[in-house]
Amino acid sequence: MNARRLLLTFALAFSLGVLTAVWLLRQPSEVARTIAAAPAAEEQSSAKPDADAGDPPADKTPDEPADDQSDAKWPDDAGSPEQLLYAQAQMMDDAIGKLAPRTPGRPNLYLIAFAGDGEENVFRNEAQYAEKLFSERFDAVGHTLVLINNPSTLLQYPIASLSNLQMAVDAVAAKMDADQDIVMLFLTSHGSREHELYVALDPLPLDQIEPDDVADLFTDTKIHNKVIVISACYSGGFIDALKGPTTMIITASRADRASFGCGTQSAITDFGRAFLANGLNDNDSFPAAFAEARKLVGQWETRAGEEHSEPQISTSAQIESQLKAWRDAIHPGPPVPFNTARPRSHSAKARTLTAAR
Repeated sequence: MNARRLLLTFALAFSLGVLTAVWLLRQPSEVARTIAAAPAAEEQSSAKPDADAGDPPADKTPDEPADDQSDAKWPDDAGSPEQLLYAQAQMMDDAIGKLAPRTPGRPNLYLIAFAGDGEENVFRNEAQYAEKLFSERFDAVGHTLVLINNPSTLLQYPIASLSNLQMAVDAVAAKMDADQDIVMLFLTSHGSREHELYVALDPLPLDQIEPDDVADLFTDTKIHNKVIVISACYSGGFIDALKGPTTMIITASRADRASFGCGTQSAITDFGRAFLANGLNDNDSFPAAFAEARKLVGQWETRAGEEHSEPQISTSAQIESQLKAWRDAIHPGPPVPFNTARPRSHSAKARTLTAAR
């Protein structure tokens, strides 16, 4: 009798839990629309400008407005969180349907950009800029898929979830020539000491991403040539699970170090600025862009008195040879400025890209 009563009690508790979860998903006005309130207050209280602020990047001026998260509210026309989840299959189909056929006779490059944390605009900005940079400078028009968690883009882009990311990889695999073409996967978000990429769009129940999850994206595909760039704290911890003879991995930090530049007063992370806006505009090779980015980041962190993040690269002769063949077959466009950026004071202690929640 006691065992039966225990089972009934457990079943009732489980049912109540399920009903509570369903109810929460149907309350966007009280839950979903307060995404940025607490983080915004925390971010602004942690930013303490220094009178000895370093010079802003050359392409920016000090009078640009801050990216202040004012659009971080769940829009009325996006429907409820449940409706948004239901709409993802169609949104992915629409995005995949816009992929252009590969250009025959030469290696093609496909970009998949993933902005994981919906609480700060910095990640959205970085993913959108990566799309613009590769489309305009590196001949990737029609060969980009962008997934973003941000209330302002719910109707524009599919959300950045692990499921959508797998669909994106599979769609590109179906379009590309596995022997010639290259996939660039650009992941930007917070990262944790446990090497977990933070994925959040409150109140949606989204899975976090670990190194094996990224490796598994390619397990059932014929994709060989990959460039995986991870802009997050502790992202060097992803390298061991991803490295291989046809894969280049670039990370914003080593496995045990934080990186810098997120927060509501930032428009792009330090590594994103150094690698994308500086490195890939000044260079047409990934290793050269990385070398410049690592140097710049080191200079900025020294000036700010921060512990160095030490960006990492893992590469091979095979993937570099294929990247050279791709580069030799295109005509890079002119540099693409990061026009929405707000200059960051590198001598101010900014919040790091850590999933400390």
